[in-house]
Amino acid sequence: MYRFLLFLASSLFLTAAAWAQPVTFGASVQLTGPVANTGRYYKDAYEFAVDKINAAGGIRIGSTQHKIALKILDNQSDVNLSVRQYVQLLAQDKVDFLLGPFASNFVLADSSIAEKSRVPMVQGGGASDQIYSRGYKYIFGTLPAASNYFGSTIEAMTKLNPKPQTVALLYADDAFDVSVAKGTRELLKKAGFKTVIDERYSTNASDFSVLLSRIKSQKVDAVLVAGHETEVLNFIRQAKSLNVSPMLYSFTVGVPSADFRQALGADANGASGMTAWLPSATLKDQWFGNAAEFARAWKAKFGYEPDYHAASGVATVEALVNAIQAAGSTDPQKVRDALAKVSFDSLYGRVTFNDKGQISLPQIMVQIQGDKVVPIFGGKEFINKLQYPLEPWAER
Repeated sequence: MYRFLLFLASSLFLTAAAWAQPVTFGASVQLTGPVANTGRYYKDAYEFAVDKINAAGGIRIGSTQHKIALKILDNQSDVNLSVRQYVQLLAQDKVDFLLGPFASNFVLADSSIAEKSRVPMVQGGGASDQIYSRGYKYIFGTLPAASNYFGSTIEAMTKLNPKPQTVALLYADDAFDVSVAKGTRELLKKAGFKTVIDERYSTNASDFSVLLSRIKSQKVDAVLVAGHETEVLNFIRQAKSLNVSPMLYSFTVGVPSADFRQALGADANGASGMTAWLPSATLKDQWFGNAAEFARAWKAKFGYEPDYHAASGVATVEALVNAIQAAGSTDPQKVRDALAKVSFDSLYGRVTFNDKGQISLPQIMVQIQGDKVVPIFGGKEFINKLQYPLEPWAER
C-alpha cells in the first residue's frame, strides 16, 4: 500500500510538472457598439484557435506543455476604453502577450501600450500604413498594407475592354481609409487613370446622395470606395434609389462577407471588392488541416461563414504560438525577436513579417455574382470573368 501511494504521489507530481502554468493571451475587442459585427470575428477567431491548439497539446516550451489561457474584454467600439483595457490587461490581469482589436484607429492607439510596456502585440485587424511607420518594435500585423488594397482591382481595370476612362475615389476619414486613399491615388496615377472625384467623407456617414449625384452627372466609369461595411451598404442602397450605375464599383470591405450579401440580397450582385484570403484546400495548416476544412468547422461552430478577418485573427494566435515555441521562453523580448523571424504555412497563407512587422499577401479582386463571392483577378491574370460593364439597376 505504501509503495502504491508513493507511486500515485509521484505520478501526480510529474503530471503537474508536465502541465505548467498557462500562457495567457489578452485582447480588447469590439463585442458591442457600431463595429461589433466585425469585431466578433476576432473574438471567435481567438477562441477557436486557442481551443484547437490546446486540444493538440498547447504550447511546448522545452519539454513542458503549457495550455493557453485567453482574456477578452469588450471595448464597446470605444477607442479610449480600448486603450484603458490594454493597460488593465497588462497591469492588472497580468497577461503574457497581446492580441489586437479590430480597425486601424484602435490598433494605432492600443499598440502604443504594447510598445511602452515592451510586450509583443500580434494583431489581424488593422492594415493602415501608419501603424508601421512609427518605428515600433513590438507590433506585428497579419493584414497586408492598406495602401495597396486596390492594387489588384486597378491592375484588372487596365485590362478591361472598354477601359474605364474616369474614376471616383471616396474614402472615410479614419486611419485605414486615409492610407488606402493615399496609396490608391498613386496607383491610379501610375496606371494612367483620370481621377475626377477625390472626396473624403465622415466615418459612419449615412447620406451619400450628394456624392452619388456628382458621380452620375460626371458620368464616372469606375467608383472606388474605402469605408466601413455600414457605409458601403448605405452607398449601394442609395445608388440604386438614385439610379447611379457606373461601369464598375469596388469596396475595401463587406463584399467577401456573408452578412453583406444577406443585407443587400440581389442588390449585392455586381459589387466588387478584395480579399487577402479565400478558403482554399491548398492552404495547409498545422492545426486545422487546410483552409477549406477550417471554413467548414468555423461555420459549424459559429453558424456563419468566415472571411479574411477570421483567418487573419487565427493567424495572429498561431504566429504567437510559433514564436513562443521558437524562443523556448515566455520572455517578451525573446518572443518579440522570434516573431521577427517567424515563417510558417497557415490556413491564411505564408506568415512572415517584414522589418516593420507587417505581413505581405496579395489581394484578390472578387465580385458578387449569383449571390456568391467569385474570385476575379489575382494580381496578374483573370481567374473568372468580371461582370462588366454593370447593367443599369432597372435591368438587373
